[in-house]
Amino acid sequence: MKKTLIAAIILAAIILISGIAILLHNKPDDSTPTNYSYMIINIYPHDTNAFTEGLVFQNGYLYESTGPYQTSYSGLRKEDLKTGTILQEYISPSQYFDEGITIINNHVIQLTWKNHIGFIYDQDTLKPIQNFTYPIEGWGITNDGSQLIMSDGTQTLYFINSTSFQQTRTIQTHDQNGPVKNLNELEYINGQIYANIWQTNKIAIINPQNGQITAYIDLTGIENIPVNSPDIVLNGIAYNPQNDTLLVTGKMWPRLFEIKTVQIPT
Repeated sequence: MKKTLIAAIILAAIILISGIAILLHNKPDDSTPTNYSYMIINIYPHDTNAFTEGLVFQNGYLYESTGPYQTSYSGLRKEDLKTGTILQEYISPSQYFDEGITIINNHVIQLTWKNHIGFIYDQDTLKPIQNFTYPIEGWGITNDGSQLIMSDGTQTLYFINSTSFQQTRTIQTHDQNGPVKNLNELEYINGQIYANIWQTNKIAIINPQNGQITAYIDLTGIENIPVNSPDIVLNGIAYNPQNDTLLVTGKMWPRLFEIKTVQIPT
């Protein structure tokens, strides 16, 4: 009788501990993100015809992907940062709405919105050399040096093998209040994912291991946006490692800003 009672107590304890472990595992991290504002370091011209969808700064040049459909402005550009001059350009066929870009292994990887197709370009010539497919909408893309990281406008970020283009894992982006959706343009900076949150003035800084948002950058007031212009929104993050600064702009904005982040006191 005693053995049966002891066994029952042990079993109940195991079930209780397992239940607590499951609850703790599923409980969102309630850490409050750090909040940052910004300090403008430089201001550069930006083409007001550029419906910015992707932005990368590498080797002294700015690479920009632009939409939308059926325009002569949709495509991929290599630009002079200081003057905004387009040095090279590839215009996409009219059926494609070009989205985010990233550079890896001397190739520019570019997404399209609803075509489920991505394009690979030679970084030096911007000549298309290959394409690949994916099952989700294409919004933003970056890379951590080995894997591609994609957004589709939800709270999910997708990690993709950069050679086979097969998905390896996902993370669910969240803060202390729950899931954070509308993730758009992405940039991987010093081990963290920076993401524009569509139709807001915020950039989220995301832990790539668990999706926890560790910080927000509030860019309110950086550009004078016309009232009732839902498309002319903040979108575009690049990193200048030489200056340790961010380069940010928006869709059809007249200016591109080089900034440093400034922590807001709690």
